[in-house]
Amino acid sequence: MNKKAYFIIAIVLVSYFAFVFGKKKEMVAKPALVQYVAPDSLFFNINDIYAENKKKELDKRFSRLNKKGIFNGTVIYIDNGEEIYKGVYGYADFRKKDSLNIESAFQLASVSKMLTATAIMILKEEGKLDIDDTITKFIPEFPYYGISLRLLLTHRSGLSRYMSLADKYWDPHKPINNEEVVALFVKHKPSPYFKPNNGFHYCNTNYALLASVVERISGKTFDAFVKEKIFDPLGMDNSFVYNLNGDTTISYQIPVGVPGYKHGGRYARKMGDYYLNGVMGDKGVYASVEDLYKYNTALDNGSIVSLELLEEAFSPGSPRHRGRKDNYGFGWRIKDGMDSTVYHFGWWKGFRAFYIRDMKNDRAIIALTNTHHGFSSSILWDILKENKSEELLEVYNQLK
Repeated sequence: MNKKAYFIIAIVLVSYFAFVFGKKKEMVAKPALVQYVAPDSLFFNINDIYAENKKKELDKRFSRLNKKGIFNGTVIYIDNGEEIYKGVYGYADFRKKDSLNIESAFQLASVSKMLTATAIMILKEEGKLDIDDTITKFIPEFPYYGISLRLLLTHRSGLSRYMSLADKYWDPHKPINNEEVVALFVKHKPSPYFKPNNGFHYCNTNYALLASVVERISGKTFDAFVKEKIFDPLGMDNSFVYNLNGDTTISYQIPVGVPGYKHGGRYARKMGDYYLNGVMGDKGVYASVEDLYKYNTALDNGSIVSLELLEEAFSPGSPRHRGRKDNYGFGWRIKDGMDSTVYHFGWWKGFRAFYIRDMKNDRAIIALTNTHHGFSSSILWDILKENKSEELLEVYNQLK
């Protein structure tokens, strides 16, 4: 059998497996690759060539975006559990011209919510809570009833925004923490937007309260719990939860991680610290793209939370309505019109974060930036929508 025949067999096998596993991807651990190797290792070579082509194409794309001032940050693309491409573009400090590196830790903003949901699921699997327990079981003084942890996770509690409450009743020159947010709700009892489970309203209050539940159950600060249960076991050495624990004043700038900027380039303005940074759960996690790759791998193999519980986390938490394009699970948005795709984006004080998992095609892309404008999620969606079978066929045609 000649080389051309092996190429044809290789592309047929790739297309077959893509079709079979793409029809319905069960949430089970992926089996090891069958070790069929043609005499010249053609099956594996074609995938290696595809990966190298993809890496070059993505590097060219993000380099161009950086030169245009659109992207300043780090990015990683994952295919079949493997890191296909990672890139670093731009500055950690615009004025000093200090470059970013692959270990740079960025504020994840609302992408932090998936880590908060993971903490809750860990406690669930340790038998310390049930997803349908009400919040008053753990925070008995909380003045709202009938709100389960599930409703907090899926943004169906109806609670009002803690940020608005703090802006009204808290001194912004003094840090506020999670327990003090609970105390504001107890004291002022702001009217909820609707009765529990009577609608959907994306609200940071829900995840700040979930972090408080973690603290009440574990007896540890939320940042310490996440480090012990998630970051350390997964080797996420550059990750941490920023907080103002024990601080009585607010520093001029955040002393850890990459600084965030309101603008990039010549007009860069470094963002300072902020009193609401004392609240954890809804934001505050810093991580590198390599650490998030480790987290993504743990989600794939169920090593941090069981695959059965993750399947529930990746399921819509609200009825489908025409008025809302995407749904919400446990810390993840559910993409409408894309089978088995979950994602989350975040913005906070000079940072933007993007994380998309296309589970049907076993791909993910993560991008972290320390400028608050310019980069669009549409760039990442376009990358994920590219047809791998067509790209493999193009490789085959190049090799003929």
